[in-house]
Amino acid sequence: MIDDSKFSAFVENFSGQWLYLRNLESFVPDARAYPNFDDNLRQAFKRETEEFVGSVIRERLPVQTLIDANFTFLNERLAKHYDIPGIFGSQFRKIQLPTDSQRGGLLRHGSILSVSSYANRTSPVLRGKWVLENLLGTPPPPPPENVPDLDEAQISQNLSVRERLRIHRESESCASCHRLIDPIGFAMQHFDAIGRWRDLEGELVIDSTGGLPDGSELSGIDDLEDHLSQRPDLLAYCIAEKLVTYALGRGVEPSDARYIREIVSRAAEQNYKFSAIIESLVLSPIFQMRMSKS
Repeated sequence: MIDDSKFSAFVENFSGQWLYLRNLESFVPDARAYPNFDDNLRQAFKRETEEFVGSVIRERLPVQTLIDANFTFLNERLAKHYDIPGIFGSQFRKIQLPTDSQRGGLLRHGSILSVSSYANRTSPVLRGKWVLENLLGTPPPPPPENVPDLDEAQISQNLSVRERLRIHRESESCASCHRLIDPIGFAMQHFDAIGRWRDLEGELVIDSTGGLPDGSELSGIDDLEDHLSQRPDLLAYCIAEKLVTYALGRGVEPSDARYIREIVSRAAEQNYKFSAIIESLVLSPIFQMRMSKS
């Protein structure tokens, strides 16, 4: 399949489902806060991530590359948005990034940062939830019934997002989930709602300290990436689950677990290459049984 002409369609469809790229179409940021956002930028966000994911698969790179890559795909419009000089023209091309670049893996893509934000501000909650669901495969529990959303109208707009969420967590029914979700999203706070790097939130200095569910402390996006990269088995298992859902057209069931473990185990023998996960899935009984029924 990787060498097939339909590979691009697979990458577009799978990435749209797995990474929520489909939600980009409905993302309309506040025009007063983000006047430079337009549909050309929206499409560039999507194209960057699709080209990036396709490259990791096609070049048979390990899944960790999705997190710690030192390259991405840019055209002039997107490079200007990211404040990267020397890129001209509408064509996308692979760009090797310097070691001090604020760009690279998925967590630094405008697409991911936008679909995990609100129209007028970032959301550590949505970003933390995105990481838990799509990279760690451990979605947080749904919020308890009858728990109101954060009432922004009742909270001073001079407070940082961190402080607003601290007030929200004063309710114990809210705190249990937010203690799990928010610290991951805080580590991504240097990126605004349309993926630009910033050092200030309004007039307040960004505080990007956070943490992971296992108790690990994070000082920012670099730490978050380092911790995620050190557990390729978790990322590979999550990707395998997402591929099973995509390939079978249904959610993962408890009976699928042993097949997914076998897929990941075979991929581990090839350094958790993304392509190896796909190949192992195609050879797995869980996929073969579906094919024999179709």
